[in-house]
Amino acid sequence: MRQETKHQLVAAAVEARKQAVAPYSRFRVGAALLTATGAVVTGANVESASYGLTCCAERVALFKALTQGERNFVAIAVVARLAKGPMPCGACRQLLAEYAPKAIVWVADSAKPAGVRTFKIAALLPEAFRKVTPR
Repeated sequence: MRQETKHQLVAAAVEARKQAVAPYSRFRVGAALLTATGAVVTGANVESASYGLTCCAERVALFKALTQGERNFVAIAVVARLAKGPMPCGACRQLLAEYAPKAIVWVADSAKPAGVRTFKIAALLPEAFRKVTPR
C-alpha cells in the first residue's frame, strides 16, 4: 500500500478526532476506515456516564461503514494524543477480526501523525472468535 494512502488515512483520523465526545476522560480518539472501493469512513469515540455504554472510535467508524453497506475493508487508522498512538481495545479487535480481517491497522499519536505503527489484525487478536456454523 502506498505511503501516501497511509498518511491520508491518518490525516482523516486526526480530523475525525475533533468530533470526539469525551467529557469524562478527555481522551479523544479518531479513526478512519478505508474500504476496498476507496471510500473513507470516519468515527470518533463517544463516552457515557455509564462507562459500559461508551463506544470507541474504531467501532463508530466500522458500524457506520457496515450500516452504509460497506463490507470490504483495506485499512483503519486510529489516532489520539498518546506516545506511539492508541491501540484498539479488545472489543474493537474482535469486531475488526470479524468484519475486516485482512485490513491493516495504523496507529499514531495525533500530535505526531508521521510516526505511524503498522499491525495486522490477526497479530492483534490471534484465534479470534469467528462465525459459528451450527451442527
